[in-house]
Amino acid sequence: MSKKGKVFYGEKLAGIISETDEGYIFLYDKTYLSSNNAKPVSLTLPLTDGAYLSKVLFAFFDGLIPEGWLLDIATTHWKIKSNDRFELLLQTCRDAIGAVSIISDDNN
Repeated sequence: MSKKGKVFYGEKLAGIISETDEGYIFLYDKTYLSSNNAKPVSLTLPLTDGAYLSKVLFAFFDGLIPEGWLLDIATTHWKIKSNDRFELLLQTCRDAIGAVSIISDDNN
């Protein structure tokens, strides 16, 4: 069973990030890719219709997770282990600073 998060660029659904037993997958949304103003969520994840695969959480997404005292609050409030980077991403990056936000996809 995998956990998933919807990746938004501004107000538009840009793609889906998933955690599986083998690692992580990021896939851009086909509607987003076909829009005239589609932008990559990161320079390290250029627009493509293929899936990005990684054994570890992509550095761009890991960088969205809060640090320091804010991370401490998140781990205490949501009872998430500090090494569960994907769950931290899903729980803390709904209102991330910048254009990209992550919303847990509870329908998986």
